Order: sequence, then structure tokens, then C-alpha cells
Amino acid sequence: MRLALLFCFLLVVSCKSQALQKMNGVSFVASRQAVSDEQVKPVQAIAANYAAIMPFGFVRSLDHPELVFDSERQWYGETRKGAKQYIATLQKQGIQVMLKPQIWVWRGEFTGDLKMKSDSDWKSFEEGYRSFAMTYARLAEETGVPVYCIGTELEEFVLARPAFWTSLIREIRKVYKGKLTYAANWDEYGRDPFWKELDYIGIDAYFPLSEERNPGEVVLKEGWQKWKKEIAALSNSTGKPVIFTEYGYRSMDFTAKKPWLVDRNQERVNLEAQALATRVLIEEFWPENWFAGGFVWKWFIHHDRSGGKEDNRFTPQNKPAEQILQEYYQMYASEKQK
Repeated sequence: MRLALLFCFLLVVSCKSQALQKMNGVSFVASRQAVSDEQVKPVQAIAANYAAIMPFGFVRSLDHPELVFDSERQWYGETRKGAKQYIATLQKQGIQVMLKPQIWVWRGEFTGDLKMKSDSDWKSFEEGYRSFAMTYARLAEETGVPVYCIGTELEEFVLARPAFWTSLIREIRKVYKGKLTYAANWDEYGRDPFWKELDYIGIDAYFPLSEERNPGEVVLKEGWQKWKKEIAALSNSTGKPVIFTEYGYRSMDFTAKKPWLVDRNQERVNLEAQALATRVLIEEFWPENWFAGGFVWKWFIHHDRSGGKEDNRFTPQNKPAEQILQEYYQMYASEKQK
């Protein structure tokens, strides 16, 4: 049955003669240590051709204007040196990179709510963010990274300070010659004002699809139609292809209800729900000409001890969802840019 479904899906794909070569990506999580060639092999095994590398900057609170990054107190993979080593190791193994610097707010508060209390604080925060973004834009150019993501889930910052973002994009273009995107949250992307200035519309695709504990394929596909129509319309109106800068599901009951949840809830492990939701998402979006691919959330370098049948977190590693990724990413591995 699985082979028959894959065959039918491949026929649909082959009819999309103008389809872009897809970014079959993983979100490659920073570690305390350097990454080895051996640790890249599981990424190759699922036919991923891209990985998102995510160096971090930190702020103390949602209204604190100081942004700290590339610090000795950070994990190796979160720093410039670590990001450079990760990029080089992946590239050596034939995997392209999207460099995607991100902010972490102390205690894990949502970055989309970052909002300064005064104009002077905004200017101070902007200065720090510009330094952060430009540091990694230069690294992206130095290492030949084909895609650079200028920010991740920063809605209040984007809407409050649009002139800053226009200026930042122009400044980045002066030092970086690759493609630019921004990772908008699933409920943010329709309000961001700068898509025409970038090369890709980037969306962290945690869209709610169903309230059911264990929704089936038909329910999940129906759940996507409203969102898919809106995403396609924005792509059409801007002339920009879409990438899912993050996508994925937790391996638990109610996985499609609030896919963005990162809490430590004890919902029952449901490996098949994660696998099905992953398959449906790929089947809905990868065949579309206006869709350029996505980066599954998330992939740890220590593959042998990540995920597994008792884990209800996001990673697909050592779960049925990993096999889904392998099957469908392999399907697109030979797709050529038209």
C-alpha cells in the first residue's frame, strides 16, 4: 500500500515540470562540541540536501535592550566558530546550508513578543541586532552559504520598527550575495511588510490542523486547505517562492492541535501520528511549483541517542517519521532546477 501511494505521488511530482529543486532540509541543532563527518551520515541517509545552522543570541527579558552573542559562555555550536565548523563539515559531505541566527529569551519566552519600552531602548536593541545579523551575514558569504535567514519569529520587532528592517536588508545585501529569507511564525507571515525585498517567504509552519487526538489522513489534508490557499496567494502576489524555515510535529496525541507546543507535557507517545502528519505536509506542499522546500524540526548530532520510541518530542530521529522523510526526500533528491 505504501509503495502504491508513493508511486502515485511520484507521478504527480513528475508532472510538475517547472518545479524548483526542493530544499529537503533538517534543522541541525547546535551542540556543546564540534560535529564530525560520522555525525553527518544520518543526515545523508535520509537524503537531506540542506541543513539549517542556528547560532544563538540571548536577551535577559522581552524588554531588555542588550543582545549577547558569540560568547564564551555559549555552547560551541551556538557561536560563530562553531557555526563555521558545522557549515564546513556539512558542505564537505555535500549538504548545503541555510544559516539562521536566532534569539533565545531567558526562560524560553516567545521571541515574537520582544518589545522595548522606549525609543532609546529600541535603538540600543537595534544596534545589537544589527551587529548580530551582520556577523552571520559575513560568515554566510565567507563560507558560500546559499541561503541566509535574517531573523526568526520576531513579529513585534518587525511591526514596530519597519524602517530598521528595510535598512538591515540593504546592509546585508552589500556583504552577502546569496538568497535571503526571514522565518515568520505561522500566525505572523501575513503581516510582515518586507517579503518583496527578500528572495523567499519563510514560514515556521506550525499551523493547527485538527482538534482530534489522533486525526486521520483526510482530516489532516482538509485542515491544510485554508492555510495552503492563503500561503499560495501570498506567494503569487509577491512573486516569491515559499520555504518552511521550520516544520514538524511532536510524536504524541493531539500532535496537529497546537503543533508549536514545546512544553514538557506528558501526552501519550504517538509515533504514527507524527509520521502521518509529516507525510501529509510533504504531500501537500512539495509538489507545488511555488514551494521551495523546508527544514524539519529538529535534528540532533548524536543520532544514536536521539528520539526513539519513548520520546514525545519533535525530533523524527529513530521514529517512523524518519522513514517518511527518507522516502520522500529521496524522491526529490534527483529533482533538477528548471
